[in-house]
This record gives sequence, C-alpha cells and structure tokens, in this order.
Amino acid sequence: MRWTDRARRYARRFTQEIAFYRRVLNHPLTPRAAKRLLGAAIAYAVSPIDLIPDFIPVIGHLDDVIIVPLLIWLALRVIPKDVLAECRQQGSE
Repeated sequence: MRWTDRARRYARRFTQEIAFYRRVLNHPLTPRAAKRLLGAAIAYAVSPIDLIPDFIPVIGHLDDVIIVPLLIWLALRVIPKDVLAECRQQGSE
C-alpha cells in the first residue's frame, strides 16, 4: 500500500471520528459531564496554549498526545452504550 493511500485512509477515518463526536455532542441523552469533557478535548487540541510548550522537544507534543485521548476516553466511559451505538450507526448510513 502506498503512503498516499494510507494517508487518505487515515484522513477519511479522522473525519468520520470528528463527525461521530459531533453527533454524540448533539445527542439529547449525552450526559452534561461527557459534553464538557469532549468540549475540553476539542478546546485543548485547537488551543495555542499548552501545559507544556510545543517548542520543548518530544515532551512538548507528548502532552497533546496524552491529554486529548484521555479526555475523549473519559467522556466515552460516561456516555451510555446505546447512545454511542446509535451515533455510530447514523454515521454508517
């Protein structure tokens, strides 16, 4: 598999995941805590302010790689499984 094909596949998967999180955020049965956690993950990902500045080699980007997935993981643990399944199914239609 060529690297361009792989990059396209990852880009497509990334956009699908963003759409999934958007559906989860807008679902009426998503708990408020999960909405806040997902919002914090999005805000931290796009914010120019980090806990550890990015100009510090390795460690500067490591906080982004750890904090954002951790916030998403915590949010997904709070959301009922049927809400997650419904939002995933809406994306495959």
